[in-house]
Amino acid sequence: MCVAGLCRSVVVSEIISVREEEENSSKDNGSWRKIREMQGRDCRQAFTVSYVERGRNHRWRCAEVTFVCSDAALCQRWVLSIREQPKQLLVYINPYGGKKQGKRIYEQKVAPLFTQAGITTQVIVTEYANHARDHLRADAELKQFDGVVCVGGDGMFSEIIHGLIWRTQVDSGVNPNSPEEALQPCSLRIGIIPAGSTDCICFATVGTNDPVTSALHIIVGDSQPMDACSVHHNDTFLRYSVSLLGYGFFGDVLSDSERKRWMGPARYDFSGLKMFLTHHYYEGTVSYLPAKGIMGTPRDEARCRSGQHSNMKYANECGSKLGEDEWRTVRGKFLAINAASMSCACPRTPKGLSPAAHLADGTTDLILVRKCSRFDFLRHLIRHTSKDDQFDLAFVEVHRVSRFRFMPRHCQSDSDLNLQEFHKRQIFGPLCRDHPACGCSPHYSSWNCDGEVLNHTAIDVRVHCQLIKLFARGIEEMTVFEEVTNPCAI
Repeated sequence: MCVAGLCRSVVVSEIISVREEEENSSKDNGSWRKIREMQGRDCRQAFTVSYVERGRNHRWRCAEVTFVCSDAALCQRWVLSIREQPKQLLVYINPYGGKKQGKRIYEQKVAPLFTQAGITTQVIVTEYANHARDHLRADAELKQFDGVVCVGGDGMFSEIIHGLIWRTQVDSGVNPNSPEEALQPCSLRIGIIPAGSTDCICFATVGTNDPVTSALHIIVGDSQPMDACSVHHNDTFLRYSVSLLGYGFFGDVLSDSERKRWMGPARYDFSGLKMFLTHHYYEGTVSYLPAKGIMGTPRDEARCRSGQHSNMKYANECGSKLGEDEWRTVRGKFLAINAASMSCACPRTPKGLSPAAHLADGTTDLILVRKCSRFDFLRHLIRHTSKDDQFDLAFVEVHRVSRFRFMPRHCQSDSDLNLQEFHKRQIFGPLCRDHPACGCSPHYSSWNCDGEVLNHTAIDVRVHCQLIKLFARGIEEMTVFEEVTNPCAI
């Protein structure tokens, strides 16, 4: 279709809204006169399309173009049936996350776009921790919505998935407390409007932490499946994880930073430096099931990009298909044990913890950092921000797994261990930690589960393939942003 005598093209799947144009509109700025002059006839049949325009660094913006039709009926059909979008959304806003700008970001940047696209919303401003989770579990009438949107950071997103996944399993008759159960995937998509401190999930699935870009992904109805890990202790469900499970260094940083919330975001840098200097290591046993039937390894150059999930459907029950003889065991002293279900990239570390991790292949990358010197550990950490391979070190090993378990040394079961009380004792506890026979308490770390501290150290983690879906499409290759050389009509 032509506009003003020039051929223009718009990707139908990236249309935000469509409206008919009226020649005598009060907003007429002379464009109708120009169209009539260039077309050489009286053109009353036209419609304006708002569509996605790509910018730098994966940012999207809204642009408009007016198309002219020679037939009124044809114009009307385009307006009525040009695309399908989500029509009704349930929106949760965290007014306290990050810089406490969530409500302002939604009202000023997101809500006007939803209104323009004809999307109706039910907005709930959360009043306390886990408000959104509890509402989704019991009170929300989910059947009337096409999706759920969270305005906040990674903590708010964690609330949403915990409520939505739990509700889906209960409605399907699945027992969430059993680590052997194959969980049912959630039917509703989740949208993330970044308004937190780091917004790691949004950055890894969209490529930028920009509220307008995320809103446009929701409006055009994008869908990106994502894996989720269930974390259990002694057949009791603890939490779900979609990004990072970290024991040792990252667990210590989180535990220490939680006691310094008065410092604001600076507490993470302070606690990170403190834990690096403390240089604690932890003894234990890691057992894991290697992933089977997939392409790629954590050490290859392949990156998770838009559209790859369609060829990566990995059997959700793959872990149960492997026999007990398939389990592999690693024992030793570790500075860090990390499981990355996505790259965990963020603006501060654009590569992330595991650059080749995929969003929807039913695996997690298990990274074991053995005891080493402070200098060597610093080399490993610095490589997360450089082009060097952070796994190309003698004390680091990485495995792509579908399931893993961890048991700390001197602990057959930590069911009676209260980590909060234990860490209080450790502040003034004895320095000896290598000789449990002397009566010293064994030294434990905490698990960092997507920014939340777990109260148990012995855990069983299973990956559930494509358990949730986001309003996203993954990070697009830069070639997508090149100009179209042969534009054609819509």
